[in-house]
Amino acid sequence: MKLFINILGGGIRVINRDRIPEDLDSYVVVCTHRTWMDVIALGVAMKPTPLHYMAKKELFGTKLTHWLFQSLHAFPVDRASPGPSSLKIPQRLLKEGKVVGIFPGGTRSSENSGLKRGAYVIAKRAGVPIVPAVYQGPITLKNLFKRQKIYVNFGEPIDLGEYSSKDSERVLQNIQEAFFALDKELD
Repeated sequence: MKLFINILGGGIRVINRDRIPEDLDSYVVVCTHRTWMDVIALGVAMKPTPLHYMAKKELFGTKLTHWLFQSLHAFPVDRASPGPSSLKIPQRLLKEGKVVGIFPGGTRSSENSGLKRGAYVIAKRAGVPIVPAVYQGPITLKNLFKRQKIYVNFGEPIDLGEYSSKDSERVLQNIQEAFFALDKELD
């Protein structure tokens, strides 16, 4: 995928990857979700660390897309009626020392839509921090072909140890503020 992005686009510039402490084995990366390309860009920016994504189950509808998303370490989630697996799968991955990627807006949006609580609940239950990241770059394939640059900017981890289970709104506000600050760093 990185080769695809580098050939067609202007390449990926990873900013502040060093903000993720090297001693963190597992954590949840939350990222803005502005286009389908941010999924690939975030995965490339995380290299060599494999990223395991939550993805809506509809993306696994055909054999080809099922294979593609499984090869990207994605696992399906039913957004209409999320069941226990929506929490169990990412928590198991985190307990195994893996990194889980979640787009807390729940859907692609160029606007700052409200964030969903899932990333907070999963990270809090697993006892891991949340690392915010933002994507800036082409939104359409046409802009990718125009070699528009792609940026992924990482923020400081948010340690959830000081928050209670009732503090989800405060944490979501902190994540939203981190997204704004990271976007502003790139502007």
